Amino acid sequence: MTQINQGYWLAESIKNKRFEDQYDLGKELGRGATAIVYKCNAKGMDQAWAVKKMDKRVENKTILTEVGILLKLDHPNIVRMKEVFESEDYVYIVLELVTGSELFERIVSQQFYSEEQAATAVRDIITAVEYLHHHDVVHRDLKPENILYENLSQDSKLKIADFGLSTIVSNKVSLVTVCGTPGYCAPEVLKGEKYHKSCDLWSVGVIIYILLCGYEPFYAENEAEMFKKILKADYTFDSPWWDDVSDNAKDLVRKLLVLDPTKRLTATAALKHVWVTGIANKKTHKEDTIERIKEFNARRKLKFATDALMAVAGATKRIPLFQQRAANPALENPHGEQMETN
Repeated sequence: MTQINQGYWLAESIKNKRFEDQYDLGKELGRGATAIVYKCNAKGMDQAWAVKKMDKRVENKTILTEVGILLKLDHPNIVRMKEVFESEDYVYIVLELVTGSELFERIVSQQFYSEEQAATAVRDIITAVEYLHHHDVVHRDLKPENILYENLSQDSKLKIADFGLSTIVSNKVSLVTVCGTPGYCAPEVLKGEKYHKSCDLWSVGVIIYILLCGYEPFYAENEAEMFKKILKADYTFDSPWWDDVSDNAKDLVRKLLVLDPTKRLTATAALKHVWVTGIANKKTHKEDTIERIKEFNARRKLKFATDALMAVAGATKRIPLFQQRAANPALENPHGEQMETN
């Protein structure tokens, strides 16, 4: 992406009109380390959008990369960018508003959940990954928080979001940057070795594992132990939790959670796998799996809140951590609205 002068970063951004003059800002939808996402409406129009407001005081490479990638993508399983505004202080990325929930949130809200439904979700995810890889884009941060339903309808499509850690590669270029969310990172990424598009398929394998049993394949009491497990691909299909999972589903997991990235299924090959195509998938209700996914969601949200709290405590060393907890009781609640962020 071309960088321009005069305090502006993006050649493609709208600079002669202010975002605030074109859109009415609505409620906050979520926030992360470098951005806040709001609902918004174009003035005089009924259609709602989302806007990701990014502070230009953060490293500009993150913004340049995300906008550059979104500009080249157009796929039904990927959150679409409408336009981007820029001031001297902020970048406003106007995005398609997805009104459904996260992948795992939808599952736990359903009355019925089966392998067949899990395979349908996985098919959407891998279809998006295949499109990204065909366009030489590696997402590098595939995780439940970045996989969202388009709307609340039963037949809603899943969409991949958040391209802040994505990058564009070619067959002649290897990646070495260590990034992403540890529990979903491929071993070669954690080791700082050269890696390619196949790292996304490892992340998909982790997501599928959780979809099938309700807990993480490399769960450990601390990150150091978790890293050891990931680096060895040390996971099992534990009894009794995996006893009712089909052999086809286990076969797909085995072919994705492979230490050697050259032996991992590609997205195209994964889409042809018998379990992903939906042939002979089990249709029985996975009630126990739903309960475990509920527990997984609660742990995930609590960890996000605790990490955020520790970051605040580190920045304000004079305030003891327990005082902040007392002042923010919602942070103790894994289902609190304050933790519904991406």
